[in-house]
Amino acid sequence: MSNPSSRSGRRDPDVTIRRILKVNHAGEFGAIRIYGAQILVARRLFPDIVPTLEEMRRDEIDHCRLFREAMPARGAKPCRVMSFWSLGGSVLGLLTALSGRNMIWICTEAVESTVHRHLEDQLAFLQKRGPELHALIASIQEQELAHLRKAENNQTRRGLSHALFLPVVGALTDVMIWLSTWGDSSWMRAEMARVRRG
Repeated sequence: MSNPSSRSGRRDPDVTIRRILKVNHAGEFGAIRIYGAQILVARRLFPDIVPTLEEMRRDEIDHCRLFREAMPARGAKPCRVMSFWSLGGSVLGLLTALSGRNMIWICTEAVESTVHRHLEDQLAFLQKRGPELHALIASIQEQELAHLRKAENNQTRRGLSHALFLPVVGALTDVMIWLSTWGDSSWMRAEMARVRRG
């Protein structure tokens, strides 16, 4: 899709809104896969945390549905690299669950903190440009923050694995977001920062 620009050099806000929906929908799809793989392993190894993981997975399924339903009215479509989100989420969920209970929570913290940063940028951009979508993302952000708090509170230690794994998963999430928007997440971030300053 082209990136229409106004005479001021800024791009069409509708294009950015479509890309926000596309990447958010893909991210929720990936999160569903992460939790699904973690639940599969946790049922055998850590059955006590399965209800919490299932509850968070239900939230992500609901978020994915809400973003998908918001797409047609805004001319948005699911991103073309959904298979990467599916495979990446499943592998990440499986590896973290096999690495231990604490690693499940570190993974959740890493993903949710990255998601929170992106949602903050989006909310700043949408405040005056898309009030309905702003309200939807704000309500979803509340649940994502609750997931982040659960992950932080359930960690038994914050040692070397936390220090090393957190930035790696955050960077991988950023790469997936970049791929989902065909590199335009870099531009979107700069545009949203301009809106925040303005």
